[in-house]
Amino acid sequence: MANKDYDPACLPDLLPLYYRRLFPFPQYYRWLNYGGVFKNYFQNREFSFTLKDDIYVRYQSFSTQNELEKEMQKMVPYKIDIGAVYSHRPNQHNTVKSGTFQALEKELVFDIDMTDYDDVRRCCSAADICSKCWTLMTIAIRILDRALREDFGFHHLLWVYSGRRGVHCWVCDDAARKLSVAARSAVAEYLSLVKGGEETVRKVVLSDPIHPFINHSLSVVEHYFPQYAIVEQDILGSKESVDKVFALLPEDIRKDLTTFCQKEKNPMERWDRLCTLVEHKKSGSKKGGQYFDKEIMLQYCYPRLDVNVSKGVNHLLKSPFSVHPKTGRISVPIDLKELNTFDPFEVPTISLICEELEKPREDEVDDEDMKDKENEQDAGERRRIRDYKRTSLAKYVKVFDRFLEAMARSRKGEMLMKSDLQKDF
Repeated sequence: MANKDYDPACLPDLLPLYYRRLFPFPQYYRWLNYGGVFKNYFQNREFSFTLKDDIYVRYQSFSTQNELEKEMQKMVPYKIDIGAVYSHRPNQHNTVKSGTFQALEKELVFDIDMTDYDDVRRCCSAADICSKCWTLMTIAIRILDRALREDFGFHHLLWVYSGRRGVHCWVCDDAARKLSVAARSAVAEYLSLVKGGEETVRKVVLSDPIHPFINHSLSVVEHYFPQYAIVEQDILGSKESVDKVFALLPEDIRKDLTTFCQKEKNPMERWDRLCTLVEHKKSGSKKGGQYFDKEIMLQYCYPRLDVNVSKGVNHLLKSPFSVHPKTGRISVPIDLKELNTFDPFEVPTISLICEELEKPREDEVDDEDMKDKENEQDAGERRRIRDYKRTSLAKYVKVFDRFLEAMARSRKGEMLMKSDLQKDF
């Protein structure tokens, strides 16, 4: 996913400008402070920085937004990772009594990386992505977002593009942040369907009856599968890819299909024939089950999770608004209302937004900017509000703003409910 307008050699020159004028510190602090309900919640949070030449600095922590800003502007991290909220300040972890420094809370997080789909995508491999295989990320977000909201009752999900080849999800509800390692593992296992490594041929095996969660997931996959897998990935086109699909079928269906494929070259016709044969076998079976067509769809399209990232409370994950050093793209929040049109290649690079910052755009001062000017006392703050709004980063910060507003409304509602309950007593 190389970007012809971005040169990694420019990063040392661009990052200071990005952290000084474009990084959305007020929103970032507002997010990780969670309304300041818990004492030291932000102060006890671990940040880790990867500096120039891969120098890795863990257990950073900051008392205030101002301190975080100053330190990031001074250290100019190439990558920012966010860790857990600890029992003590992470930057003092060496001074506390052995065994007392513990990770207490963290958002429930999910990491979906395109490289985990290399056995089922034909267009790209390794770190490369294209608009064809990006559909896999769209499917993953649709399936996981629905399950986390409807099956688990979570509300505050922040989906973020990694900057290169994947997506991250931060589940920020109070209940999610307090989950134990065992509970996180249970959620991750519930959401995992594709099992087994390279040596496992059938990675999805469905039992009868199909669980409602899997049925919901199937309805998402079925929507995208014909265009994505049969047309764009052409999984029933070449002999090699046909053999891979046939390996997931029982002998009798495979035999029939092999004969059929010698006459019929149209991949969609081949797929329809496969589904008809599976259906026929199912109706003639006393055992029930036999969902071979559904298993194939799930094996090729179902989200592949790195469960270890989700299980550990102390696991670090790349921060939103971090810059990917290789592509130069900003790790931006994804607007789920526009998920089908989200294009990773359209995500701004640091070189683009720094360039936009230098262009005079005096004629484009909008009402919101005027309000910002009137309401804000601090001149530096005022300038920053103007600065990112003059660039392609603005629409992504807006998505983040909406996410934060929804969390604030929900916190306010909970506090009102608590005070009403106390009145009743």
